[in-house]
Amino acid sequence: QAARSTRTIVIAGVPAGLLQDDVMADILTIHFQMSRNNGGDVEEVTYPTRIQGVAYITFEDQEVVESVLKKDQHLLQDKRLPRRYPLTVTRYCDSNVSSSLIRLITL
Repeated sequence: QAARSTRTIVIAGVPAGLLQDDVMADILTIHFQMSRNNGGDVEEVTYPTRIQGVAYITFEDQEVVESVLKKDQHLLQDKRLPRRYPLTVTRYCDSNVSSSLIRLITL
């Protein structure tokens, strides 16, 4: 079993405040399990986090992380959302690196 951090991705651009947190976590789970999004089995979704609009997704297999990162663009869509939302997907490495990246994204 690969270390948890190598099976985790950071998602920025999650629309905050539109839906209940658990509903948004479900939508994220569905998105990242779909084969059309290069997804796979999701072990855990961490949402909300301390940073608004950011979620962490941990997959069961590290290979899924690689395929998800290869997809050009992730558009979050669900009938419960008013429109599609582009997501920024990055590798989770070190929390310091991730948080500085998130600060850049949200500026």
